[in-house]
Formats: sequence, structure tokens, C-alpha cells
Amino acid sequence: MDFAFDARTEELRAKLLAFMDEHVHPAEAVAHEQRERLASPWENPPVVEELKAEARRQGLWNLFLPDSEYGAGLTNLQYAPLAEIMGRSPQLAPTVTNCAAPDTGNMEVLTQFGDEQQRKQWLEPLLAGEIRSAFAMTEPDVASSDATNITTHIERDGDEYVITGRKWYISGAMHPDCKIFIVMGKTDPDGEDIRRQQSMVLVPRDTPGVTIKRAMQVFGYEDHYHGGHAEVIFDGARVPVSNLVGEEGGGFAIAQARLGPGRIHHCMRLIGMAERAIELMCRRAVSRQAFGKALAQQGVVHNWIADARVTVEQLRLLVLKTAWLMDTVGNRGAHTEIQAIKIATPRAVVEILDRAIQLHGAGGVSQDFPLAELYAGARTLMIADGPDEVHQRSLARRELKRYV
Repeated sequence: MDFAFDARTEELRAKLLAFMDEHVHPAEAVAHEQRERLASPWENPPVVEELKAEARRQGLWNLFLPDSEYGAGLTNLQYAPLAEIMGRSPQLAPTVTNCAAPDTGNMEVLTQFGDEQQRKQWLEPLLAGEIRSAFAMTEPDVASSDATNITTHIERDGDEYVITGRKWYISGAMHPDCKIFIVMGKTDPDGEDIRRQQSMVLVPRDTPGVTIKRAMQVFGYEDHYHGGHAEVIFDGARVPVSNLVGEEGGGFAIAQARLGPGRIHHCMRLIGMAERAIELMCRRAVSRQAFGKALAQQGVVHNWIADARVTVEQLRLLVLKTAWLMDTVGNRGAHTEIQAIKIATPRAVVEILDRAIQLHGAGGVSQDFPLAELYAGARTLMIADGPDEVHQRSLARRELKRYV
């Protein structure tokens, strides 16, 4: 395994680091101020559109897509250090480079499983950043950690599918530019194979029978930059049969294909979040005094910073190994490592952020620093894309198989 950055990665890293320093970080406070003056909190502040145009001009656009026909054509190993850099400003950087979830996963689904018409109608405007999208899988009335529990019905009626169900925490659904949902439901609820009961269909947001009921908060945050998280009702919404993604009964497999890259992207960005937390800890430690000496001279602060550095270096190596395996043996061959990083990374980054908050005192939980919002995002990833316990269960079973 060789994790050295190749020439293209080094070039993109240099450009992205400069873009972050010159444009993104200075725009964080500007975007916050502009948002307070918007008619709707879900609209993009003007500075976001300016940053998107600049990112495109610099070629820092759609970096996540490994298919060179549609995206940058980078491997997972090449994209990993770029996603880490974007993770230092997780609200702005992924959005302005068109590398933000859930659009990334939806574009990957359309690239791999969409037909020519679906790609033309929905993928192309997503790639151009002209529209946003949402992925409707999670439901409030069942334990969605087990995707076979999904109860939304997708029933065929002649040349149409009729969708009925209730979803929540549907990321991106509140954004005014969100035009399309990828909805997972059951086309064969009584099928013998519980992993072949589900299908995915494309449902335009303006379809009659689709209602955005409310915005869902995450630790009190509404995540405006990513289009929020909504509760959505599908009450007899009808779409043409041609809106089926892939084949009937293929929804579970498509979901797994979608979630693998999504999980590693989250972990890459989490490492960037941890790096920003370490930077803020160090700056705070050398600039504040308590009990007659700088915080940087307090032994416990030394321990926090040292432990954080060791943890980040360990996590980065595991994420890079996972990316390398995904590139060389495929997602299935990297299954153990994908689960390992999904378990280890959010948990460890939450601890680093917790200590950074502690070091900042009251400021750490305030809006004056990004730490509280970073903490909320990292803690949520112990649940999102499969809770820790589901990955631990699967990983332990795979380990035990060798001994049974």
C-alpha cells in the first residue's frame, strides 16, 4: 500500500487549500450575516453562489465522482485528502464545490443505475449545480437501521407507480432548488426475499400528493447549507413507471451501493473537522490564561492536544487504507474497512470536539465558534448511514465466521 499523493492530487490539494484560505473561510461569517437577511432561511446566501462560480472557474467542481465522463475521475485515494480539506468548513466547502450530500450519493445512483433519459433530465442539472435533490429512505414509524423495515408502498397502477408513505430526516428537501426525490419503498411487500421487496423511484418534488410537512432539527440546528432535513408525506403520489431506478426489487442493492462511498466521504470530512478542532484548541491554548499561566502550559491541555493528534493520524491511515481497497478490490472487498471507519471515525472526532469545546469554555457552546455545530454534525454520524451498533454487529459476525 502506497498512500503518497500523486501529482494530480498534489495539484488539486494546493488549489483547494488556497481556495479555502482565500475564499471559503473568510466567507463563513459573511454567509451567516447574509442568511439572517434572507426572506427564507433555506435560500443560498449570495456569497454561496459567488463561491460556486469561483470553484467552477478553478476546476474544483464535482471532485467526488470517479466517472470521468461526469466528474473529475478521481479515485477514492485521490479524493480522500480533498474531502478532508473540505471537512474543515463542512457547511460551506462541500456545497460550493458541488460535493455535498445528499446530491453526491444521488448523482452516483443516477450515474450507475439511471437510464439515458433519467440522466439527461436529472443528472445533468445536478452536475451543473442548477438543482438540488433528496434521498427519501428513513421513516419515523419503524426502526430504519434495518432497511427491510421500510413501509412506504410503491404500487403499480397501469403505466404509473403510486407512492404512499411517510419519511423523515430527508436531507436536502427544504432547499428551494430541491427538484427531485429518490424514494425507496416496497414494490413487493410480501416477497419471499426480504432484500428484494424494495425499489427506488424518482419523484419530482412538485408531484401532487407530495407534502413537505416540516423541517427537522439536529441538536437544534437546521443545516441550511445542505438544504435541511424534512418530514415528507407521500399520499398517493403518482409517477410514470419509467421513473423506476434500475429494476424492481433492486432498491436494497442500490442503497448499499450508494451508502459505501457516502460513508467514506463522511469519514474523510470528519478528519478535516478534527483538524480544525485541533487548530482551534492550539490557538485558544496559547492565547488564554488561567490561574497565572497560559492554558498551553496546563498538563491536561497537553494531553488533549497530543491524544487528538495521535487519533487523527490513526484515523487518516485507516481511511486511506479503506479508500485504497475500494479502488483495488471494490466496495465489497473493502466491506470490513468501510464498517471499521464508520464506527471509529465519528466516535473519535466527537471526543476531540468535546475537548475543544471544553477548552473554549462558554465560547465553545456559542455561535462565535464553529465547534458546537461541528459537534452536532459529528455526533449525528454515529446514527446516520447506519448506526454504530449495526456496523458493529455485522463486523463481529464477519470476524466470528472464521472460527465457526
